[in-house]
Amino acid sequence: MENPYAERRSVELDGYRVRYWFYDADRQRKPLLVMLHGFRGDHHGLQLIASALREKYHVVVPDLPGFGRSEPFPDREHSVANYVDFTRAFITALTDGAVSPDSETGVVLLGHSFGSTVAAHFAAAHPPMVERLVLVNSISQPALAGSQKKLTKLTELYYGVGASLPQRLGTRLLSSNTVVKLMTDVMVKSEDPEVKHYALRQHQAYFNAFANRQVVSEAYQASISRTVAEVAMQLSMPTLLIVGELDDLGSVDSQRTMASWIRSHSLKIIPGVGHLIHYETPTLAAQYVEEFLSSPATEPLEGYDRLPHADTTVSTPDQLTGMLPAVSPDDGARQFARETEARGLDGSARTTAPADEHHEHADARHRDGTRQK
Repeated sequence: MENPYAERRSVELDGYRVRYWFYDADRQRKPLLVMLHGFRGDHHGLQLIASALREKYHVVVPDLPGFGRSEPFPDREHSVANYVDFTRAFITALTDGAVSPDSETGVVLLGHSFGSTVAAHFAAAHPPMVERLVLVNSISQPALAGSQKKLTKLTELYYGVGASLPQRLGTRLLSSNTVVKLMTDVMVKSEDPEVKHYALRQHQAYFNAFANRQVVSEAYQASISRTVAEVAMQLSMPTLLIVGELDDLGSVDSQRTMASWIRSHSLKIIPGVGHLIHYETPTLAAQYVEEFLSSPATEPLEGYDRLPHADTTVSTPDQLTGMLPAVSPDDGARQFARETEARGLDGSARTTAPADEHHEHADARHRDGTRQK
């Protein structure tokens, strides 16, 4: 059905066009929240969270270059470093220079999965541009070190074969709906049939929206070779980590260890959820983001009136596939005082601390949730 909230816009960046979606395009003064989606996704993946936050924030979700409706980089690899450069150029253009490496005003930046790696590396490289950082299902450990390392090796072989076959055959293999279904079945941990159906419909509709096989092959290598943990100690801004207890791409133990390296952080663990928090418990994720950003309140972005005008060229409605109401978390997910059982790096079970964890660095600059300019 037509999305009544998102307005499609576009911006030209160094020889390629990026399309992004604005939730909600009103004229109120609200903080700016930029979201980066995961590997093979597009803006649709974060749509439920974006819609839940649009009342209090101007939420912007771009399709990363080479995915969705954004054009690929014309003359460079689709690596983490180049996606970091894209994020800098995009936010600078989005705010008409109000937020830049030399500015004293930043945005709120959220990344999911591969988007969390890009967001963290960007925040470490350009801390003045990020007031607060939100990492959802962040990549806390190398892919080959996780509980699904055999599956990672098989997936790496799959992308390698797809890149080496003749173009038509390779593209067909990489666009296989059978493979998309297998990937979805592995990542979805919810037993709710509606959630499973929604995640599958979303992936079938948008998981193959990549520009070409070179893009998807390069981005996959980037997604398994870089992590948030590499730059965790360099993150100086308040950071929220939202973690699925059953996430195969980042165990609870590895997430806790990585979080302990971040100067000022809050860690939320959602029981019974895997790598698709944005599909399985989007309402709860949005609630955590709102609580994190409102305590203390984030200052509205100065100069919002200079944001670019809407893209009216080749305008088409934003279509959703099998859209369901925002998924309500079950009662157990709200009981963060109780202890939960989490799986360690070796796959063994152990008793963990309460799911709601918070750490503040002793540095007085971070005790009130702000960052020294």
